[in-house]
Amino acid sequence: MALYHFHADLIRRSAGQSVVAAAAYRAGENLRCDYYGNDADYTKKGSVICSEILLPPHAPKEYADREALWNAVEQAEKNKKAQLAYSYDIALQNELTTEEKIALARRFLMEQFVSRGMIGDFAVHAPEPENGGIPNPHFHVLCPVRPIDESGEWGAKQHRVYTLDENGNRVVDDAGYYVFNAVPTTDWGEKETLLHWREEWANYVNRAFEEKGLPCRIDHRSYADRGMEESPTVHEGPHVRAMEAKGIKTNAGDLNRWIRSTNTAIQRLRKKIAELLSLLGQIKEELAAPQSPKLADILAAYYGQRNTGAWSNKAKAGNLKQYAETVNFLLEKKLYTVDDLEAYVSSLFGKLDALKGKVSHAQNRSKEIKDQLNFAQMYADTKPV
Repeated sequence: MALYHFHADLIRRSAGQSVVAAAAYRAGENLRCDYYGNDADYTKKGSVICSEILLPPHAPKEYADREALWNAVEQAEKNKKAQLAYSYDIALQNELTTEEKIALARRFLMEQFVSRGMIGDFAVHAPEPENGGIPNPHFHVLCPVRPIDESGEWGAKQHRVYTLDENGNRVVDDAGYYVFNAVPTTDWGEKETLLHWREEWANYVNRAFEEKGLPCRIDHRSYADRGMEESPTVHEGPHVRAMEAKGIKTNAGDLNRWIRSTNTAIQRLRKKIAELLSLLGQIKEELAAPQSPKLADILAAYYGQRNTGAWSNKAKAGNLKQYAETVNFLLEKKLYTVDDLEAYVSSLFGKLDALKGKVSHAQNRSKEIKDQLNFAQMYADTKPV
């Protein structure tokens, strides 16, 4: 089944990350990091089926070497909290062949990333599915945050735009410094650019489906943007899926199971609401004459009219059965008047909103827990250093 996943992140020194190690992991290679003076060896990592560095025309040719490229990035960044690279992981589609997946990823990166002057270090992964699960092909992309100028040198990430007064003179703050805004020199990190790439990737994939005559399609929009009531599940990743396949419960797995069960309950609740609203509309429409406010009397008159027009005993028996079930439901819920029914339907909508709020809170809490676990692991990994 076609699916959409396009995640963006940053490789940062402030998070204790090495861009050389990140590149080695994605490519499944052993790279020497000059900045930290150690080796990042991921040659035993499986599932990497291809890796390649895509360079814009003005980039130095030696940056086609992965170790040279990312050590140059580390060297260009002096700040101990520097942002080193943009990181993307993007799902590929099982409906395409391996060659088609690689060609589609390369074309997307050349036309959307490299054409903007970005360097793209990409690797395609195809991990073996656990216990007969669904294959999860995807590709990773690392792009330096700092641009390369036309001379092949690393350029500035941002430049200063000074605040001017009405006479065109620079404004000075209380400490005697000029007031300015730091403006990025590229749009690579802008939210609008990421949204554009997310939409374009869906377009690339859907065109590939169309060319192959496949009916499936993917959509970059969120459930909320598409007007869907369901809440999306959280991304589990290969480690979580491997643990779940072995019968080990995880926070992400438990959250996704709860989200799925909640979505099912919401769907059933909406179906029941639709049935009640439809019934209520039919009652109001067909019983135009003044009636007793009691629902039982209204229903009796309604089904009596239906049986009058029924031409078979089977249809009449069906009407009586439906009448009995409806009356039992109303009695169980203590609904005696039309106003009671309308209030009950309104309360169901309130429950829907409450369920959606719980799902959103659980997702946010899961992200907080995941971040804390990452920080704990980072501390454990770096404590010897």
